[in-house]
Amino acid sequence: MGRATARAPLEKIPALNVPLFQSILEQREDTQRQVILDLGAASSAMLSVLGQFPCHVQIADLASDGGIERLNAAETGDEIAELAAVLLPPHSAEDPVDLVLCWDLPNYIKPAAMSALMAAVEARALPGATAHALVVYSESSMPDRPRRYIPMNDGRLVNHATATAEIPAPRYSAEALGQMMGRFEIDRARLLANGMQEFLLCLQR
Repeated sequence: MGRATARAPLEKIPALNVPLFQSILEQREDTQRQVILDLGAASSAMLSVLGQFPCHVQIADLASDGGIERLNAAETGDEIAELAAVLLPPHSAEDPVDLVLCWDLPNYIKPAAMSALMAAVEARALPGATAHALVVYSESSMPDRPRRYIPMNDGRLVNHATATAEIPAPRYSAEALGQMMGRFEIDRARLLANGMQEFLLCLQR
């Protein structure tokens, strides 16, 4: 993805207002159990916020367990598809996924690999399931590792990733993102204060 450049450590981490993520929390029904697939890392704060309503959270943690590198290194379609299925957490057909939290992983996973990953997600998701994603849009560079977003009680997100180097950002358009997400079609998009675009996608059958 290009040569990394030094990035100064952050002395103060600002909270990011993410209206589409906040809308997800507001729309959850207290009386209906939800199955949530989190492609990022687990955090007690995230589980606390999601635990405000009945849910079962499945954690993939692709960034910490080398999943990104393995997906990007795969060469054939079959290899990518098999690997994508393995990298997702164990799943029961009795627990179809309602919500997928992609965070900023689409910026780091090659388009073909991201498509294969989302195809594996589709196989375990309900029709109409929602996916949430963040894409670097305004900035030409990004951290060389995915951010680690932790939610506050009001739904705003704080990046708890340590200071790192920067690499060129792919800066995917909405059309390019849609092509990477399989049958998850873009429903809404918002430009955030930090220059990222926030997306909600809905699984079509």
